[in-house]
Amino acid sequence: MSDDATPRLGLPYLAAGQAQKHVTLNEALSRLDGLVQPAVASRTVAAQPADPMDGALHILPAGASGADWGGKPVGTLMRFEAGAWEALPIQPGFLAWIADEQILAVRTEAGWAALSSTFRNLTAALSPRGAATRFEIREQELTLAGASVASTLLIPARSIVLGVSTRTTQAVTGATSYSCGVAGEAGKFGSLLGAAPGSANIGVVGPAAFYADTPVILTAASGAFTGGRVRLSIHLMTFEGAAS
Repeated sequence: MSDDATPRLGLPYLAAGQAQKHVTLNEALSRLDGLVQPAVASRTVAAQPADPMDGALHILPAGASGADWGGKPVGTLMRFEAGAWEALPIQPGFLAWIADEQILAVRTEAGWAALSSTFRNLTAALSPRGAATRFEIREQELTLAGASVASTLLIPARSIVLGVSTRTTQAVTGATSYSCGVAGEAGKFGSLLGAAPGSANIGVVGPAAFYADTPVILTAASGAFTGGRVRLSIHLMTFEGAAS
């Protein structure tokens, strides 16, 4: 254990008999203010803001610039207070809310990653032998580029899809709208979907069975995608056979 600071959050310790203990205590409280329940403004803004509010948090992207941001590693968590930016110590496993993307991100060894994993909301008809029917929502945030973008999060084989909902989290550019579907059915879950931030659609379909792992595809209308982000939510049922 360090004699100067806590090992995980880097909070400075008070020394026995030190003068002006309030200075060290206030430094620790300031770091806690940034590390506890962090709500980060953005992880894509590269230019250091000129007039941020006290307590503002940013995760630095590649190419970050500015007197305090320039030269710092990608993924650094920066906090502003009293006219200065401070880099906060972070460890793998830390979580942060990214306000401009409306997602939760986790710090990994490789950097910050959006939590786009499977969310299992309800398990029904669980048999004594382990057979199960599950209702799930699987989510992924897609960055748009080109004529179409396919999700890496797949509709699993031998599942039933009830619908796919979409929300534009960052303005779509290059296309006037987009469709959401699968290969061969570009608009299966919706077409002429809005390009403006906050535009949303709930693409309900009659229960549709999928017998192979299948990506969801967003297809640009009236041009190719040059930017933007869309969050997909796949609403489905999955099944497990008896274990014995």
